[in-house]
Amino acid sequence: IATGSRPRFLDVPGEKEYHGRGVSYCATCDGAFFREKKVLVAGGGDSALEEAMFLTKYAGEVVLVHRRDSFRAAKVLQERAKKNEKLRFVLDTVIEEIKGGSKGVEQVMLRNVKTGEVTAEPVDGVFVFVGNIPNTQFLAGAVELTEEGYIKTGDLLMTSVPGVFAAGDVRKKFLRQVSTAVGDGAEAAMAAERFINELE
Repeated sequence: IATGSRPRFLDVPGEKEYHGRGVSYCATCDGAFFREKKVLVAGGGDSALEEAMFLTKYAGEVVLVHRRDSFRAAKVLQERAKKNEKLRFVLDTVIEEIKGGSKGVEQVMLRNVKTGEVTAEPVDGVFVFVGNIPNTQFLAGAVELTEEGYIKTGDLLMTSVPGVFAAGDVRKKFLRQVSTAVGDGAEAAMAAERFINELE
Protein backbone atom coordinates (compact mmCIF):
# COMPACT_ATOMS: atom_id res chain seq x y z
CA ILE A 1 0.00 0.00 0.00
CA ALA A 2 1.66 3.21 -1.16
CA THR A 3 -1.25 5.63 -1.50
CA GLY A 4 0.53 8.55 0.20
CA SER A 5 -1.10 11.47 1.93
CA ARG A 6 -2.61 14.77 0.90
CA PRO A 7 -2.39 18.25 2.43
CA ARG A 8 -5.06 19.29 4.88
CA PHE A 9 -6.97 22.26 3.49
CA LEU A 10 -8.06 25.39 5.32
CA ASP A 11 -11.51 25.13 3.71
CA VAL A 12 -11.91 28.90 3.41
CA PRO A 13 -13.41 30.89 0.52
CA GLY A 14 -10.89 31.43 -2.27
CA GLU A 15 -8.57 28.55 -1.33
CA LYS A 16 -9.67 26.20 -4.10
CA GLU A 17 -10.24 29.03 -6.58
CA TYR A 18 -6.63 30.22 -6.28
CA HIS A 19 -4.96 26.82 -5.88
CA GLY A 20 -2.12 26.95 -8.38
CA ARG A 21 -2.56 30.70 -8.79
CA GLY A 22 -0.99 31.81 -5.52
CA VAL A 23 -2.20 29.13 -3.09
CA SER A 24 0.32 26.32 -2.61
CA TYR A 25 1.04 23.41 -0.28
CA CYS A 26 4.73 23.00 -1.20
CA ALA A 27 7.39 25.66 -0.63
CA THR A 28 10.14 23.74 -2.42
CA CYS A 29 7.86 23.30 -5.44
CA ASP A 30 6.59 26.87 -5.77
CA GLY A 31 8.83 29.12 -3.67
CA ALA A 32 10.91 30.32 -6.61
CA PHE A 33 7.80 31.85 -8.22
CA PHE A 34 7.66 34.41 -5.40
CA ARG A 35 11.04 36.10 -5.68
CA GLU A 36 11.02 39.39 -3.77
CA LYS A 37 7.27 39.08 -3.20
CA LYS A 38 5.23 38.90 -0.02
CA VAL A 39 3.81 35.54 1.00
CA LEU A 40 1.80 34.24 3.92
CA VAL A 41 2.33 30.85 5.59
CA ALA A 42 -0.47 29.23 7.60
CA GLY A 43 0.48 26.78 10.35
CA GLY A 44 2.36 26.41 13.61
CA GLY A 45 4.14 23.05 13.50
CA ASP A 46 7.60 22.00 12.39
CA SER A 47 6.65 21.92 8.71
CA ALA A 48 5.18 25.42 8.77
CA LEU A 49 8.28 26.95 10.34
CA GLU A 50 10.69 24.98 8.16
CA GLU A 51 8.82 25.92 4.99
CA ALA A 52 8.49 29.56 6.08
CA MET A 53 12.25 29.77 6.61
CA PHE A 54 12.82 28.11 3.23
CA LEU A 55 10.57 30.71 1.57
CA THR A 56 12.72 33.55 2.94
CA LYS A 57 15.36 32.46 0.41
CA TYR A 58 13.07 33.80 -2.31
CA ALA A 59 10.35 36.03 -0.90
CA GLY A 60 10.95 39.59 0.22
CA GLU A 61 8.70 39.08 3.25
CA VAL A 62 7.07 36.03 4.84
CA VAL A 63 4.14 36.40 7.25
CA LEU A 64 3.58 33.35 9.45
CA VAL A 65 -0.01 33.09 10.72
CA HIS A 66 -0.95 30.69 13.53
CA ARG A 67 -4.31 30.24 15.27
CA ARG A 68 -2.77 29.82 18.75
CA ASP A 69 -0.66 32.11 20.93
CA SER A 70 2.38 29.82 20.66
CA PHE A 71 3.85 27.44 18.11
CA ARG A 72 3.82 23.63 18.34
CA ALA A 73 7.12 23.45 16.48
CA ALA A 74 10.37 22.36 18.13
CA LYS A 75 12.03 25.07 20.24
CA VAL A 76 15.17 25.06 18.11
CA LEU A 77 13.08 25.78 15.00
CA GLN A 78 11.24 28.58 16.78
CA GLU A 79 14.52 30.18 17.84
CA ARG A 80 15.91 30.02 14.32
CA ALA A 81 12.70 31.44 12.85
CA LYS A 82 12.63 34.36 15.30
CA LYS A 83 16.13 35.35 14.23
CA ASN A 84 15.12 35.53 10.57
CA GLU A 85 14.59 39.18 9.65
CA LYS A 86 12.32 38.33 6.72
CA LEU A 87 9.81 36.52 8.94
CA ARG A 88 6.91 38.26 10.69
CA PHE A 89 4.62 36.42 13.11
CA VAL A 90 0.87 36.92 13.51
CA LEU A 91 -0.48 34.77 16.35
CA ASP A 92 -4.02 34.10 17.61
CA THR A 93 -5.14 34.56 14.02
CA VAL A 94 -6.85 32.52 11.29
CA ILE A 95 -7.42 33.05 7.59
CA GLU A 96 -11.05 33.87 6.87
CA GLU A 97 -10.81 34.30 3.11
CA ILE A 98 -8.31 34.43 0.25
CA LYS A 99 -9.01 37.11 -2.33
CA GLY A 100 -7.49 37.89 -5.69
CA GLY A 101 -7.99 38.76 -9.30
CA SER A 102 -7.16 37.49 -12.76
CA LYS A 103 -3.43 37.30 -11.95
CA GLY A 104 -3.90 35.36 -8.71
CA VAL A 105 -3.87 35.99 -4.97
CA GLU A 106 -3.90 39.63 -3.88
CA GLN A 107 -4.88 39.60 -0.21
CA VAL A 108 -6.10 37.51 2.70
CA MET A 109 -8.69 38.40 5.30
CA LEU A 110 -7.35 37.60 8.78
CA ARG A 111 -9.43 37.25 11.95
CA ASN A 112 -8.00 37.53 15.44
CA VAL A 113 -9.55 34.64 17.38
CA LYS A 114 -9.47 36.56 20.68
CA THR A 115 -10.78 39.95 19.61
CA GLY A 116 -12.76 38.95 16.51
CA GLU A 117 -11.17 41.82 14.58
CA VAL A 118 -10.86 41.20 10.84
CA THR A 119 -8.06 42.83 8.85
CA ALA A 120 -6.90 42.65 5.23
CA GLU A 121 -3.30 41.61 4.58
CA PRO A 122 -2.00 42.22 1.05
CA VAL A 123 0.03 39.20 -0.16
CA ASP A 124 1.11 37.62 -3.42
CA GLY A 125 0.88 34.02 -2.25
CA VAL A 126 -0.44 31.74 0.49
CA PHE A 127 1.34 28.55 1.60
CA VAL A 128 -0.72 26.16 3.74
CA PHE A 129 1.00 23.80 6.20
CA VAL A 130 -1.68 22.67 8.66
CA GLY A 131 -1.04 18.95 8.42
CA ASN A 132 -1.61 16.01 6.11
CA ILE A 133 -4.32 13.38 5.72
CA PRO A 134 -3.22 9.83 4.85
CA ASN A 135 -5.05 8.25 1.92
CA THR A 136 -6.35 5.26 3.87
CA GLN A 137 -10.11 5.80 3.87
CA PHE A 138 -10.60 2.95 1.38
CA LEU A 139 -9.05 0.41 3.78
CA ALA A 140 -12.10 0.43 6.09
CA GLY A 141 -10.30 -1.32 8.94
CA ALA A 142 -8.54 -3.91 6.76
CA VAL A 143 -5.17 -3.11 8.38
CA GLU A 144 -4.30 -1.50 11.72
CA LEU A 145 -4.11 2.31 11.64
CA THR A 146 -3.02 5.02 14.04
CA GLU A 147 -5.54 7.50 15.46
CA GLU A 148 -4.53 9.90 12.68
CA GLY A 149 -5.23 7.24 10.04
CA TYR A 150 -1.65 6.29 9.13
CA ILE A 151 -0.83 2.60 8.60
CA LYS A 152 1.11 0.93 11.39
CA THR A 153 4.04 -1.12 10.10
CA GLY A 154 6.41 -3.52 11.78
CA ASP A 155 9.56 -5.30 10.65
CA LEU A 156 10.26 -4.92 6.94
CA LEU A 157 7.26 -2.57 6.60
CA MET A 158 4.67 -5.34 7.03
CA THR A 159 1.23 -4.21 8.18
CA SER A 160 -0.96 -6.01 10.70
CA VAL A 161 -1.99 -8.34 7.87
CA PRO A 162 0.70 -10.89 6.88
CA GLY A 163 1.83 -10.35 3.30
CA VAL A 164 0.50 -6.79 3.11
CA PHE A 165 3.18 -4.08 3.19
CA ALA A 166 3.00 -0.28 3.35
CA ALA A 167 5.47 2.29 2.05
CA GLY A 168 5.85 6.04 1.94
CA ASP A 169 3.74 8.83 3.41
CA VAL A 170 0.76 6.54 4.05
CA ARG A 171 2.52 4.80 6.95
CA LYS A 172 3.36 6.04 10.44
CA LYS A 173 6.92 7.38 10.39
CA PHE A 174 9.12 10.22 11.54
CA LEU A 175 10.05 11.84 8.23
CA ARG A 176 7.85 12.21 5.15
CA GLN A 177 9.93 13.14 2.13
CA VAL A 178 10.42 11.79 -1.39
CA SER A 179 13.75 10.23 -0.40
CA THR A 180 12.26 8.29 2.51
CA ALA A 181 9.25 7.18 0.44
CA VAL A 182 11.55 5.82 -2.27
CA GLY A 183 13.56 3.95 0.34
CA ASP A 184 10.36 2.54 1.81
CA GLY A 185 9.25 1.38 -1.62
CA ALA A 186 12.48 -0.51 -2.27
CA GLU A 187 12.42 -2.14 1.17
CA ALA A 188 8.73 -3.10 0.97
CA ALA A 189 9.15 -4.58 -2.52
CA MET A 190 12.06 -6.76 -1.41
CA ALA A 191 10.19 -7.80 1.73
CA ALA A 192 7.12 -8.74 -0.33
CA GLU A 193 9.26 -10.81 -2.69
CA ARG A 194 10.86 -12.61 0.27
CA PHE A 195 7.43 -13.26 1.78
CA ILE A 196 6.17 -14.81 -1.47
CA ASN A 197 9.29 -16.95 -1.90
CA GLU A 198 8.93 -18.29 1.62
CA LEU A 199 5.35 -19.37 0.83
CA GLU A 200 6.68 -21.63 -1.89
